[in-house]
Parts: sequence; C-alpha cells; structure tokens
Amino acid sequence: VPKKCQKAREHFGTVRTQMESLKTKFPADQYYRFHEHWRFVLQRLVFLAAFVVYLESETLVTREAVAEILGIEADRERGFHLDIEDYLSGVLTLASELARLAVNSVTAGDYSRPLRISTFINELDSGFRLLNLKNDSLRKRYDGLKYDVKKIEEVVYDLSIRGLNKEATGGVGGEK
Repeated sequence: VPKKCQKAREHFGTVRTQMESLKTKFPADQYYRFHEHWRFVLQRLVFLAAFVVYLESETLVTREAVAEILGIEADRERGFHLDIEDYLSGVLTLASELARLAVNSVTAGDYSRPLRISTFINELDSGFRLLNLKNDSLRKRYDGLKYDVKKIEEVVYDLSIRGLNKEATGGVGGEK
C-alpha cells in the first residue's frame, strides 16, 4: 500500500501542472461562471487525495491539504480554489469506497481494518450531521453515507457474531 500511495502522489504532480494551465484559461473573477466545467473532476480528485491520505495515515485530509496536493487555493479570495461543496462531495465518495474496502478486507482476512473503518466513518457521519444541508446534490450524497454506515456496521456485526473481531482487538479480557 505505501508504494501505491507514493505512486499516486507522483501522479498529483501532473494534476498540479494541469491545474496551473486551467487557471490561465479564464478570468479569476469568473470562477463560478465556469465552475460546472471542472466540478466533477475536482470532486474526484478530492476523493483520490483523501483516499491516499487515509491509506497512509487513516485520517481525514483537510480541505487546505487537498488544495495543496492539487496545486490550487483553499481560500476563495485568492483565485482558483477548492470549493467547500466539492471538498465535501469528495469526502463522501471516500466514505463509499471505505465501505467497499471494509468488505474486501474481511475477504482478504484483515479483520481489524473494518473496525477502524467503522470508527472513522462514524466520526465522519457525526461531523456531517452538524451541517445544515439543503435539498441538493450534497444532501443526496450525504444520504448515501447513511447506507455506507449501515453496510460497515453489518460487516462489524458479522465479525463479532463469528468471533473474528476478538482476534483483531486482542479479545475480551486479553483472551485470544
């Protein structure tokens, strides 16, 4: 995994070059006029950056860190920037991919990873609950997070029913 993450980080160099080129194609004060042209790509890039950071450290990447990885600004006043909704959509895509990773981890015999993913996703869900999301695409994406939480909870439940999560956590009372 570390080698794959390093290779992915190298590809972000190409992304930064392309972003530099894109910044010169339109006036800085007309960012939102053309935003729909690159919105989906930015959301996907946020997901990729967030996934790499998660695989490296099992933490959530900040918006500022993603902007730095992509070679764009985090602050709206400074020109071509990472819109907060694009960042949040990318993070929600990360949650869906982590739900898949939890299932695949069990298949591969890694019983501790789904427990760590469950903790991470539940914290992410708690953070999104604090937001007042309107009835838009971000709200619909957030509704998908609820299903991801449920899917991961089912994986963790199956592990506990089969007694496999005791191996991952050292067992109750130190038993193995």
